[in-house]
Amino acid sequence: MNSVQPATGATAAPSGARLLRAASVLAGVALLLSMSWGGYRLWNGAPYPEVDPNVVAMRLREQAERVEEDLDGRSRFEARPVDTGACYYRGLRSFAHIDEARRDVSSFDIDWRATGVAQATARAGQERIRDRLSQQGWKPAGEHPSDLGFRFEHPVTGDRVDVGWYAATGTLAVSIYAPCGQVPDGFDAWAPA
Repeated sequence: MNSVQPATGATAAPSGARLLRAASVLAGVALLLSMSWGGYRLWNGAPYPEVDPNVVAMRLREQAERVEEDLDGRSRFEARPVDTGACYYRGLRSFAHIDEARRDVSSFDIDWRATGVAQATARAGQERIRDRLSQQGWKPAGEHPSDLGFRFEHPVTGDRVDVGWYAATGTLAVSIYAPCGQVPDGFDAWAPA
C-alpha cells in the first residue's frame, strides 16, 4: 500500500484556531460592508424625498379645485382639509418595525364624495378630468375599484388623482394624493381648521 504522508513541516487541514480567525475576518468585512453606503441602503431602503407640507397641501388643493371645476364648473375643495397618512420603514429595517409608522414621514390627501350623481353627469366630468390630466402629462396608473373610474399619476411628483363613480349609490368619489415624504422636525399634521 502506498500511503502519502505529509512531509515534515507541511501544513495539514486547518486547525480550529485558523477557522476561528477566518470567521473573525469575514465578520469584520461584513461589518464594514454593513456600515458602507450599500449596507446602509440595504438596511434603511431608499430615502424618502424631503417635502414642505405646506407646499404639498397647496399643490393638492389647487389640483382638487381644478378637478372639481372639471366635474361641475364649481369649486368647493378650498374648505376641505388636507389629511396626513402613515408611512413605514423601508429596506430590511422594515422587518424590525413591522406596522410601525414613521413620525418623520407622511403622505397627504384630500377626499371628496357626492351621492346621487347621475352616471351621465359623472361620465362627462370624468372625461374632462381625464383629458386635462393627459394634456398636462399625467399617466394612467393602476386599476380603480369603482364601477366607472380611473387613476392618474404625475410622472415627477408621484401625486395621484383618483376619480370613481359607484352605480349602487350614485356616489362620485374623488381623492387627490401625494406620496410619502420626509417632513421637517416637529411637523405633526395641521391643527383643525
